[in-house]
Amino acid sequence: MHRFETPRQGGAGLLAYTSNRGGTFEIWIYVPAAGLTYPITRGLGTEFSVPYWSPNRRRIAFIGAGSILYALDTAAGSAAQIDQIEPYTLLDWSPDSRFLTYVKDGQIVIYNVLTHTSRSILQEGAADAQWFPSGRELLFAAPDSAGISQLYRINSDGTDKQQLTQNTEGPLHNVRLSHDGRFALYTSPGVSISIISTVDLATGQTVQLEGGPLAKNYFPEWSPDDSLIAYSATAMEDNRYISLIQTDSRSGGQMKTWAQSDCFASPVSWSPDGNRIAYLSGCTIAEQASQIWLVDIRNPAPFKIVEGGRIAALQWSPPAAALPQTDRYINRQYRVSFPYPASWRKVTEERYEGADGFFQISAISSEKGIDEVCRAEAFHPLRPYGSAPRIVRANIQNQPACFIFPSADQPAEMRSQSALIVKYPKPVPIQGTVYTYFILWADRNHIVPIGQRLMFV
Repeated sequence: MHRFETPRQGGAGLLAYTSNRGGTFEIWIYVPAAGLTYPITRGLGTEFSVPYWSPNRRRIAFIGAGSILYALDTAAGSAAQIDQIEPYTLLDWSPDSRFLTYVKDGQIVIYNVLTHTSRSILQEGAADAQWFPSGRELLFAAPDSAGISQLYRINSDGTDKQQLTQNTEGPLHNVRLSHDGRFALYTSPGVSISIISTVDLATGQTVQLEGGPLAKNYFPEWSPDDSLIAYSATAMEDNRYISLIQTDSRSGGQMKTWAQSDCFASPVSWSPDGNRIAYLSGCTIAEQASQIWLVDIRNPAPFKIVEGGRIAALQWSPPAAALPQTDRYINRQYRVSFPYPASWRKVTEERYEGADGFFQISAISSEKGIDEVCRAEAFHPLRPYGSAPRIVRANIQNQPACFIFPSADQPAEMRSQSALIVKYPKPVPIQGTVYTYFILWADRNHIVPIGQRLMFV
């Protein structure tokens, strides 16, 4: 049922995942459009780290080593320590990406990642606190006066608490608010039996989804348009557990199976356009995944995108906001063309700058292979990329290439400079010298979206 396939072009967003493929558990990024995968943390992750993207894709929150809550700035490459909380606590970002919310010690904590200040709402037994789309209210689960789990909404200043459900059965787990704020889903009553239900928050009407054959349904996630719910349904095949990657509508009755994982249960995540579902597979007897697969619900033929080490969690980013309006840069001397933000202005023929970034181009004359050329640039004696840059091999326009990403101690005046080196299809003569490699420098936020669209002319 599974097959391996080269990543297709045009994939939207970025996929963050937790893996020890580099030796220790860290947060990694996979870029579907370019087929790149690289770590973005060093010495901070752990097996229970789950990445949570901010809506603007600027930060990723996760609980790391020592149960420390971090907010990683993906542009600067730095991580701020926020708190120490229980592993697997749900983290949720406010719609404006300013506030990170979580529950600790009977309090809903609201942390401002810009001012590094926090406030809290006392609510014993609270769990799964999340922001409504308005950015002024929160949803959470908590026991009522009889000790039965209910869903509540409350203003972010702690006022006007309202009970939204009249649940009379078991506890509510894995509560997830729909993107439009009109519905919520949850699982109940526990782990051995886990049934997915949805609730209309305006009326309290609840619908129980059919789910898989063993009533073990895990990791439910809303599609971007809230029309479907994806989840992992445990089943038996050849006397061993597997999981079915399924979807259903929020009102039930439209269950479909799209793929199969050889794990007991697999986290799932929707692509930003709602066309693909990422999930884990490649489990050993110890139920430790080693692969990430994608299935496109328009053409359900699952294909593998990442393999190696153990993989514990994954989450697709919100829709990409990079390069919203672009112009096309063409340099016939260097024989390259690529898009860049239309707001940037020319400084020289080879350099453009804007308030949010820059690019500059040049060429390298070398008879050495791509790996040696990349190492020489990354570890230049002047350390333009810091003391521990990361080199990520790539393929651009069917040519060997590499991206270079700076380490956290890169000098601030470098403006988060990163690089892309690509071997020319044919050597290019420039002012009497023959060059074998093209090099693009750009800030960290723009190097990949610009570089993966580079063309030779």
